[in-house]
Amino acid sequence: MSEGKMYSGNDPRLGLLLDGIVRLAAGDLNTRIEVSEARDEIDAVIMGTNLLAEDLQIVYEELEQRVRARTQQLNEAHLAMQHMAMTDPLTGLNNRSAFATALSEAQASGAQSGRKAAILLLDMDGFKAINDSLGHTIGDKVLETVAKRITGAVRDQDMVARMGGDEFAVLIPDVTPAIAASIGNRILAAVVGVMEIEGQHLRCGASMGLRMADPGHRAEELMMEADIAMYESKADGRGKLKVFEPAMLHTRQMRNQLVGELKEAITGSQLVLYYQPIIRLDTREIEGVEALVRWNHPTRGLVMPDEFIPIAEETGMISDLGGWVLRTAVGQLKQWRTDPLTSGHNFSMRINVSAADLQRLEFIEDVREALASAELDPSLLVLELTESAVIHGNDLDRYTLNSLRRLGVGLEIDDFGTGYSSISYLRQLPVDTVKVDRTLLSALGSDPSQPALLAAVLQLIRACGLAAVWEGVESADQAEYLLSIGCTSGQGYYFSRPLPEEQLTEQLKHHKTWPVS
Repeated sequence: MSEGKMYSGNDPRLGLLLDGIVRLAAGDLNTRIEVSEARDEIDAVIMGTNLLAEDLQIVYEELEQRVRARTQQLNEAHLAMQHMAMTDPLTGLNNRSAFATALSEAQASGAQSGRKAAILLLDMDGFKAINDSLGHTIGDKVLETVAKRITGAVRDQDMVARMGGDEFAVLIPDVTPAIAASIGNRILAAVVGVMEIEGQHLRCGASMGLRMADPGHRAEELMMEADIAMYESKADGRGKLKVFEPAMLHTRQMRNQLVGELKEAITGSQLVLYYQPIIRLDTREIEGVEALVRWNHPTRGLVMPDEFIPIAEETGMISDLGGWVLRTAVGQLKQWRTDPLTSGHNFSMRINVSAADLQRLEFIEDVREALASAELDPSLLVLELTESAVIHGNDLDRYTLNSLRRLGVGLEIDDFGTGYSSISYLRQLPVDTVKVDRTLLSALGSDPSQPALLAAVLQLIRACGLAAVWEGVESADQAEYLLSIGCTSGQGYYFSRPLPEEQLTEQLKHHKTWPVS
């Protein structure tokens, strides 16, 4: 063995090497062992250990950097998911969850500072008609436009949220009722303006409820009460701001009770039909009856349709109610036509149809089955449709109307003159008859220009190849005037009020002409 390769078992470098290895194993990657001048095998091991420490340090630093980068990515992804969970994807506004959280925080803050926040809840008026008639793409763009208009009408510190569908909410912190109402009215004014979307000029207003965030109330409770105030606005003509009052809550509770009772009425035997004759003006004979539903409430007595039909429409019960009216009215017409004492009259049955019925493909079969069950010719049934239901109808509505027309059922536009009254739509619709609203006839005798207007309306209807029925005939003079300008059919209190089946049956047995003396 050469002299340069000899070393002593007591070489202090062995202790240094062992100590360095222990520190490296403990994670101290900055450890370095000093190399001697001998440059022998021990130094070679020391240099190898130092190189290993340097490599480990580089690897560790790279790993740390990757961990930091991945942690940042995870944090960003978590924040993005939180943002998505609290954001409406269509408008980019806050969603219902974010709004409820912010309202709860505002409640807690207000309890300490004594300052109140306010909630504005608004629902679009007429949006469903736009969405159904022009499609969801334009409907979505309307919602995006409305969202921008609301955001532009509030303060920087206010929070705007889309609650779902066409409902929006605004949280206004630290505010008085007067300032909150002022901001609300500014929003309504911004929303109602005309929107130009894909060449369409659209207008869509809103109804709004205001609820001050009084302490001691849960966020969901406050939102519900703002919602109640909003529905009060809709019931009061729409396009307004209503401030929540405790009496509104009682009204809503009564309405909810009425909903439950109406379900029982439809499935039970509480509904009844009244029938109002439609008269030929030249012979004064009956040519049709309009079936009008009433609710014979067990404790309230006779409830008129304007009180429960809107509830049936809002809650989706209108189709069940309409089905009962269809079957009952058609069955009653069969009885009149088969009874020897009433069969001398040859008249049709008129039934009002809701927009919801036109959206149901089953409705066509319901009509077919009702007529088949009563063994009646389809021409003896006339379905009355509102102008708005026909004009705002989509492809499914038009399919339903055309299918009913092919079935042989008569179709009639109700309340003509109160809505669109456009020549273009009259010529395009698959209808047979127009029922002119009573308001046009009511001015006869008081407005010198009314006779010319009535004659022009009749000429318009005839030019479209349609028949006309005039509502609201309340005097002999009105009936005679209509006959003089060529009108053939009329309906109103002069001839008869709506009558229960028993009373109309008695009149059919003993009278051929109306009014009954």
